[in-house]
Amino acid sequence: MKRVVVVGSGASGVHFAQTALERGAYVTLVDVGRTAPAPVLPDASFARFKREHDDPAGYFLGRKFEAVMFPGAKGEYYGFPPHKGFIFASLERFRARAQGFEPLSSFARGGLAEAWTGGAFPFHERELRDFPFDARELHASYGTVARRIGVSGTDDDLSRFTPVHEHLAPSLPLDAHSRSLLARYGRERERLNAGLGVWMGRTRAAVRSDERDGRHGCTNLGRCLWSCPREALYTPSITLRALLKHERFTYLDGRFATRIEADEANRVRRLHLVELATGRPETLEASSIVLAAGTLASGKLFLDSLRAHGGRAPVLEGLMDNRQVLVPYIHLPMLRQRYEPDSYQYHQLALGLEREDPRHYVHGLVTTLKTALIHPIVQSVPFDLKSALWIFRNAHAALGIVNVNFHDERRAECRLELESDGDGSRLLVRYEPAREEPERMRSALGTVRKALWKLGCIVPPGMAHVRPMGASVHYAGTVPMSAQARPLATSPDGESHDLRGLFFADGSTFPFLPAKNLTFTLMANAERIARRWCDAQA
Repeated sequence: MKRVVVVGSGASGVHFAQTALERGAYVTLVDVGRTAPAPVLPDASFARFKREHDDPAGYFLGRKFEAVMFPGAKGEYYGFPPHKGFIFASLERFRARAQGFEPLSSFARGGLAEAWTGGAFPFHERELRDFPFDARELHASYGTVARRIGVSGTDDDLSRFTPVHEHLAPSLPLDAHSRSLLARYGRERERLNAGLGVWMGRTRAAVRSDERDGRHGCTNLGRCLWSCPREALYTPSITLRALLKHERFTYLDGRFATRIEADEANRVRRLHLVELATGRPETLEASSIVLAAGTLASGKLFLDSLRAHGGRAPVLEGLMDNRQVLVPYIHLPMLRQRYEPDSYQYHQLALGLEREDPRHYVHGLVTTLKTALIHPIVQSVPFDLKSALWIFRNAHAALGIVNVNFHDERRAECRLELESDGDGSRLLVRYEPAREEPERMRSALGTVRKALWKLGCIVPPGMAHVRPMGASVHYAGTVPMSAQARPLATSPDGESHDLRGLFFADGSTFPFLPAKNLTFTLMANAERIARRWCDAQA
């Protein structure tokens, strides 16, 4: 009888579980499992919500204005909506500190992907060169996951970087700003392609336009930033809710996994837990355990387990994350046009920048400003409030941001390790940027500015914002897949070479990180690993 214990209900955990259930396994999923607040006025548009809600300012900005980024503030351009606080709330039992990194962890049902922007960009075959399996395996899993969650997109110029897979639904209608940019790209395409190596196309987004499986299609409410109340935008908690109805699925929430116990032959035997409400210890007998709690949480659990098993904890090298730079711009043809609050709020277009090494492709997400309540360009206007608001009203529809993403590679100086912390342990996260990063960013940002100029946009000088490492939450690489058996690595099936029967289904196993949102690939790789696990159990 196939039985498996999965730790974590994020993007990787739920899709491993779904495939295992579809193939006849019994699945127990262990999770802290903080729940989201119920949707408020789920059918109301942004404008209607402001009129009808009892406290719209408190909902959108927070009762203490915690979601507001005040003018002159250093750091990020946008704050998290107040009611998404449950996603990022800390947990005392998970202790961590960082150097050169600003980590985010989640103990919510659905994990960090409860706050993602839906970017579903498959890795290209050339970006999978270091992955020790046939890229066609993952490509098949992209199609499987796309069928489950709904991914919109089209076969266009960006397909040279993001391959087309099965079950790709039609893209959502473009807002006026995005239509104007794409039309300008059509006129400037040859110069952008040949002269700058820049390509533009429709984004891939995990958002449905149709009604299916109890989810409503996107009706352009304009509330994406505050969580889609209709669930048109996919989050892993949607899959978890469906799994809860399965007779072979057991969900143990309110639990924190502390360590994995193995026998003298280095084979896992049980998982140790703590029930958070009571502090009572629990154990689960298991011969197969899947870590899908995210690179940081899975790494800490793995290190704690190795220390308990062998007396010492090693260092996990190779932590990766995508550096991101936000480039605000003004699209001149849209000045004094009326902005569209009733439209899809996240990126609808993307830029691809070719590089000499195809794996070093640079990815840019183009987000046009809609119902965001302020913008970094307006924050920096050196005028009085009345004048600044007049400028904002007239420039609102013309404002946008390109989120420029860079690849990352495993390096020994970027690592996870344990340090003593009273009675327990604390995770130490260290990160040092690559020496070539400044030149890589300088070159790419210069190309982005030139491309935006050809698209009819201006980039105000000095406003590009380099986000801190850790801000993208694209963590990977600490227990990489390897074709050869070696310590602190996994097989192509995701099985640990240190503890047999322990599998990693999250980003921990990635040997390389392309310049793309990795969530879609996390789901597809977890689905692939689940298929392999089921085949091995047959």
